[in-house]
Amino acid sequence: MTAADPPDDASTDIRFEPARILLVGMMGAGKTTVARELARRTGWPRVDNDDLVRQMTAREPAAIAADDGEDSLHDAEAAALSGALALAPPLIVGVAGAMVERPDVRAALRRAGHVVWLRALPETLRARIGQGADRRSEAVDLAWLAARAQEREPLYREVADQVIDVDDAIPEDIASAVLSVAGIPSAG
Repeated sequence: MTAADPPDDASTDIRFEPARILLVGMMGAGKTTVARELARRTGWPRVDNDDLVRQMTAREPAAIAADDGEDSLHDAEAAALSGALALAPPLIVGVAGAMVERPDVRAALRRAGHVVWLRALPETLRARIGQGADRRSEAVDLAWLAARAQEREPLYREVADQVIDVDDAIPEDIASAVLSVAGIPSAG
């Protein structure tokens, strides 16, 4: 049994805390910002899927999608996430938005720790993305964001242990909610 597994005996008082917090959601939902706040509060290291893709490929994710296609980008993102999940816990992981589209990744996420879906309205996502610097070209298209959010909604829900609506929330409050539900004490 690992620290993330529930006890076999339901009558025991032992509390098991997750060894990882995984943040899922659409681009612009605030995964990177919330991960930074969680890392500050817990003292845990954090990794971001896009940063790992850059390290592995020496390329921007948007450039991979534009030059090599969506499938190549998602393959790189999946490899980066696999690398992140191989790191020793405790750990905070910002997961690339499209990763929930892969059944094998959804299964891995469900086993990996406390999964938090940062849910936002398409209008909020669009406002946060701004001009789309370092983002895919479709990122500034409200209709594209709305369609992707609708397609992914059941997939995010499938993997999420916790759902937080982030439209009017600040990162500090989101982090507090995550730590409270996950049962992880704040170090600072």
